[in-house]
Amino acid sequence: MSGVLTKIRKALKKKRVKLFRIDDFNAAKKKHLRNITLPNGKFMILPIDQGLEHGPTDFLVNPDCGDPEYQLRLAKEGGYSAIALQIGLAKKYWSKPEYKKYVPLVLKLNGKTCIPGDDRPFSPLNSSVEEAEKLGADAVGYTLYVGSARQDEDFLQFRQVRQEAAKYDIPVIVWAYPRGEQINANGGKNSLAAVDYAVRAAMELGADVVKFNWPEFPKNGFAKGSCFEEYNTLSDLNRKERLTKVVQTAGALGAILSGGSRVSDKELLEHVRTAMEVGMDGIIFGRNEWQREYKSALLMSTKIREILLA
Repeated sequence: MSGVLTKIRKALKKKRVKLFRIDDFNAAKKKHLRNITLPNGKFMILPIDQGLEHGPTDFLVNPDCGDPEYQLRLAKEGGYSAIALQIGLAKKYWSKPEYKKYVPLVLKLNGKTCIPGDDRPFSPLNSSVEEAEKLGADAVGYTLYVGSARQDEDFLQFRQVRQEAAKYDIPVIVWAYPRGEQINANGGKNSLAAVDYAVRAAMELGADVVKFNWPEFPKNGFAKGSCFEEYNTLSDLNRKERLTKVVQTAGALGAILSGGSRVSDKELLEHVRTAMEVGMDGIIFGRNEWQREYKSALLMSTKIREILLA
């Protein structure tokens, strides 16, 4: 075992110091964060930005979920701490009294379709923090494509969001997504090195909370001479250790696990348990919830909530 791996494994065995503390924020931001977390401070967010990002494809498996009220009802009855929506759905559906009163809003400020190729991805703004504040949102969401050839534009656009959010004391949740030709050619978007880097970038750029996918290790490792090369020493880390590594990188950020594509009930619940074991601050599951038939989705939501509150 390499010296680096030995040191990393030793560090991973240490219990994560609870760096993300809602009480450390100012009164206004603290109130917003309390509104979008469960009573114990864990995030349980239901996102429905996939309709823009993926198109109607994700709703074909369960046609009922193509109606945004399906997710809003699930968020309300399933006891979610918040729902994440684009501006159009927020205005037309969430703003109804039967939802707005019970389900806090995370307004997603940027987005793109999947129609253009993913070689030079960029997610343009389609809303603003000011609109979020007027709607009554308790946080804003921003997709950051770390590694894209258009990364410089992304960083500048995010600066605008961060500065505007500071004026209103609204928390910023970053969807930290590695993307682009270099990422695709060197381990892929869910590789440990890429996810770890994206989370660190979110921290460096001023996020309050970061959303990321479960990190994997690429079959062929990372290219020699690339900025990911040193991660080859970590090839023997197991799945839990890889997740722990990224959570430690998140430091004082709120760290929430993305659900990704739908998995089995058993696997999904195991993901939640492991996330809690390694010190994560919650989950943000979309397709893994609302692609299920409603009764099954509601039951799964109840089980997840129980784990988060344990």
